[in-house]
Amino acid sequence: MTTDTPQGTPWWHPARHADRRPLLLARNRIQAAIRGWLAAEGFLEVDPAALQVSPGNEAHLHAFATRAIGNDGQGREMYLHTSPEFAMKRLLAAGERRIHSFSHVWRNRERGPLHAPEFTMLEWYRVGEPYDRLMEDIAAWVRLAADGPLRFRDRTCDPAAAYERVSVAEAFAAHAGIDLLATMDAGGATDAGRLAAQMDRAGIGHMPGESWSDLFSRVLSERVEPRLGQGRLTVLDRYPAAEAALARRCADDPRVAERFEVYACGVELANGFGELTDPAEQRLRFEEEMAIKVATYGERYPIDEDFLAALALMPAASGCALGFDRLVMLATGAPSVEAVQWVPAGGTGL
Repeated sequence: MTTDTPQGTPWWHPARHADRRPLLLARNRIQAAIRGWLAAEGFLEVDPAALQVSPGNEAHLHAFATRAIGNDGQGREMYLHTSPEFAMKRLLAAGERRIHSFSHVWRNRERGPLHAPEFTMLEWYRVGEPYDRLMEDIAAWVRLAADGPLRFRDRTCDPAAAYERVSVAEAFAAHAGIDLLATMDAGGATDAGRLAAQMDRAGIGHMPGESWSDLFSRVLSERVEPRLGQGRLTVLDRYPAAEAALARRCADDPRVAERFEVYACGVELANGFGELTDPAEQRLRFEEEMAIKVATYGERYPIDEDFLAALALMPAASGCALGFDRLVMLATGAPSVEAVQWVPAGGTGL
């Protein structure tokens, strides 16, 4: 904001817009560059509908609900999707092999420098290719997006540097002194007591009665994430199976799954999977997630039966979702994701 623009000036004021316009033009440039890259790689851009019968079945994701009125006047609850995943996997079942989408998605209970209730997700899938191929995609796009170092607050990341790849277990040991795999049995079942005991020894606070997932998230956010993506991209790989509801388990260790996240400047940028295609196991994982949601928040979302039916026909694939607004924010050094959105959700914000 220029010195002549008073604090509190709305985003649509001409003086404020003049300050923001270079960031917005950079957004358009980055999107066009990635679209061109994807087209050259043989990807088909698709445009999934946002209104769905289920917004997804992850315990700690919160959706926006609405009511659809049919021609008969009867109402039916529907949701704005938290990801285009279910729709795009149906397209893979239908026969598509390389697809991507720049989709607007909605997540409730989230607003801050790194979160907006409505944002743009770049999601893409490769049929018959290993999930580590997606890591290379992201590294290429970061180089396309950034003219210099990625920046967030006092942290920087060189987009030209080779990324580091570490497992979640390695990161927990290095940054928190915790042996994460020792808190699971051979099949991946978790033990909150064992994790809490290690946190006590490491001086990481927690509340009585917290679940293993709650404790895991606390260690990740407090000790691990801030140290990732410093100087170069970090790929945090092989998540515990309990934290990877949509990913297939690793062939060499069923305690962990083919899930990774990419970090730059301590900011999570992308979340990728070797996709689970077993509808029976997927149903079980959805039910487990919704049981946690009921116990924690007193609500549950319906399971999309049509999605599970399509999953039985879906070929082996890898898929990933990237927070496009976050990529633009990091590439331009903007202070927040809403600073690089043409119009913030609700017409307010910033």
